[in-house]
Amino acid sequence: MSKPIVNPRKAAVVGCGFVGSATAFALMQSHLFSELVLVDVNFDKADGEAKDIAHGIPFAGAMKIYAGTYDDIADAAIIIVTAGANQKPEETRLDLVHKNVAIFKTIIPEIAKRDFQGILLIVSNPVDILTYAALKLSGLPEQRVIGSGTVLDTARLKYQLGQHLSVDSRSVHAFIIGEHGDSEIAVWSSSNVSGIPLNDFCEMRGHYNHGAAMEEIAEKVKSSAYEIIAKKHATYYGIAMSVKRICEVIVRNEKSILPVSTMLHGQYGIEGIALSMPAIVGLDGVETHVPIVLDEKEKAQLLHSAETLKQVAATLDL
Repeated sequence: MSKPIVNPRKAAVVGCGFVGSATAFALMQSHLFSELVLVDVNFDKADGEAKDIAHGIPFAGAMKIYAGTYDDIADAAIIIVTAGANQKPEETRLDLVHKNVAIFKTIIPEIAKRDFQGILLIVSNPVDILTYAALKLSGLPEQRVIGSGTVLDTARLKYQLGQHLSVDSRSVHAFIIGEHGDSEIAVWSSSNVSGIPLNDFCEMRGHYNHGAAMEEIAEKVKSSAYEIIAKKHATYYGIAMSVKRICEVIVRNEKSILPVSTMLHGQYGIEGIALSMPAIVGLDGVETHVPIVLDEKEKAQLLHSAETLKQVAATLDL
């Protein structure tokens, strides 16, 4: 039996809540795909979102957007899974885990049994644990199951540093790694602004209290989702733009370096859990991890982050 043919111009979003619909809206404007299928347990919700977004097509360019079923998405180049319970105020991403693993047990096997040959992009939280769960439930090759990981956290870090230094955030080179959550790590030791070490650039801009500034910025990045959730009950625009960027890198085979969530096998002494480390991403998913330099404190924090996730993974029935 021949393998299903992947349509490189087709994507699907599973889950049409705030994140799924914002992602679909961002993708409609991106010109990356000519066909976008929305799938939701509530078909009418998916249909309503598809029709609403489709009315913007005359301003963006030709595209087919519609609500569908799992049969409609088997040939998609990328399936983006955003389905799951929302994070409530005061709730951590890890608190969501059992609710959302149960939801994934109804979604991922439906995708897998249709012999899906594209990239599975996991966005639901807690994204690292759910990437791990999706791998176990799908049986897909590891490089084709990617979590959105700390791509958004890294953007938040670049944004905060850009504001602090009054410089274009695109000139800031810095990563958040580890868990997309409370044990995430800002990698200060290798951060730079256009090749200039971060502390040197800070001093050039009149900032000398490096330790306190780093602590404050890392805390702002870590708490930003909680702050937004407390004020408007969900975060969705930032993650939608992050997903659009990941799709762009895959579809265009850019081989860009993104801190996506994937399985680690021995890197930094971490084995058998998914978390975020910089990786080269292209048409076939994750090509290879990029060994960034970490100082001893950052290495210890990364191991702690991995251990936190492994303890949660051990409680799952996968």
